[in-house]
Amino acid sequence: MFDFEFDDFGDDRSDDLIEAYEAHLREGGPGFFDTDDLEYIATTYFETGRMDEALAVVDVQIERAPGSSDPWMRRGVLLNHLDRQDEALEAYDEALALNPVDAETLVNRGITLDTLGRPEEAVEDFDRALMFDALASDALFNKAISLEKLDLFDEAASALETCAEVDPDHPEVWYELGFCYDQLDRLDDSVSAYDRQIDVDPYAQNAWYNRGIVLNRLGRTEEAVASYDFAVAIDDGFTSAWYNRGNALAGAGDAQGAADSYLKVLEHEDGDAATFYNLGLAYDDLGDYPTAVEYFRRAVADDAEYADAWYGMGCALDGQSLYNEALVAFARAIALAPEESEYWHARADTEYNAGRLGEALRAYTHVVRLDPTNKDAWLDLAETRMEAGLRDEALDAFSQVVLLDPDSSEAHLRQAWALASIGQRESAIRSFRRAAELDPSRADEIRRTYPDLMGGDAHTTGRSRGDDRG
Repeated sequence: MFDFEFDDFGDDRSDDLIEAYEAHLREGGPGFFDTDDLEYIATTYFETGRMDEALAVVDVQIERAPGSSDPWMRRGVLLNHLDRQDEALEAYDEALALNPVDAETLVNRGITLDTLGRPEEAVEDFDRALMFDALASDALFNKAISLEKLDLFDEAASALETCAEVDPDHPEVWYELGFCYDQLDRLDDSVSAYDRQIDVDPYAQNAWYNRGIVLNRLGRTEEAVASYDFAVAIDDGFTSAWYNRGNALAGAGDAQGAADSYLKVLEHEDGDAATFYNLGLAYDDLGDYPTAVEYFRRAVADDAEYADAWYGMGCALDGQSLYNEALVAFARAIALAPEESEYWHARADTEYNAGRLGEALRAYTHVVRLDPTNKDAWLDLAETRMEAGLRDEALDAFSQVVLLDPDSSEAHLRQAWALASIGQRESAIRSFRRAAELDPSRADEIRRTYPDLMGGDAHTTGRSRGDDRG
């Protein structure tokens, strides 16, 4: 807050004033310049980034008017900009000793305390400033910023709401309100606040970006993507917006759109494990397994302990029937996260696909040990046991499937198939009937498949394994 108003000197007068001042300095001293001149010179230096020169002018003002608080306040502002915060606090204290009720000095002192990581003390200064000027928008706004750092979002939002009432065109108040409402899970209010910020500044790329995040949380994916589109239209190099756009599209099932967004990230930066991993997932969803493997490899090259990337690589290799390589990748994932049942399930499926029933059985058994409620794993275990000739064990596993999903026609049907295959006719009929009751549309199929049990024309049926790899 270093803002002063001056009479209109005119450009020529202004240039002459600066030249005259600097000439006097070269001659050994600042010479005689009145208060308005010195304020103008200091402000000109400040606005052009010449902080040290501005500080020297303010020191002249202090020397000539030691009883005035304003130069001390300005000295504090300049020192804060020079990252000399401790000296800035001393200057503010001098100013307050001369004028204890100066709200502007208290606000600037609070800003410096906040910069020093002392938000509690900063709030005290902002509150003191508000005692003297209850509607000081700068005090309200900066108080809210410090309260946010203390995770006191209710209080921060209250201060910002008052600030918005006082100064609805404040350049950042609606943005911070959007952030606070987001933290308070007031998502609709958050979107409205970001909309107001955009009304104030249509090119506020961060407002468009945060708005997209909140809309995505609300499940309004198309609007979220449109908001990210505005952010990147303002700044094509806004990689966080491209990245989150990719996440939103991936969540909506648009794998190609997601991949395109992640590739835009790589146009502007080297990329990291998370971006490479997400690209791998996108190409895996597109069925482009070789490209998926490439990006998963880049992910683990960046972070060798990225277990999900090793798992993703294994799935993409399995999709190409490269079973041995897939098993190596799954082994790396499991070594990093041995209790992750999804990794074991994928390994079991790949062992099965490779024709290694014994290893598949061991892996499926481990899956249901880690996750006893995983009905898909129980079903895979049951069918693999049947294929391995372990019929009693298979029936035990099928019973678990039905127990976990008693209203599933498919579960009863598969159990019936197993029972029929080992000659348990009455039990099979009961299971077939239950499957038909749960899904009457399948009754004709069941009768055609097992005419000797249910009546109808016969034909054979085979075992199928789902495409899911975990």
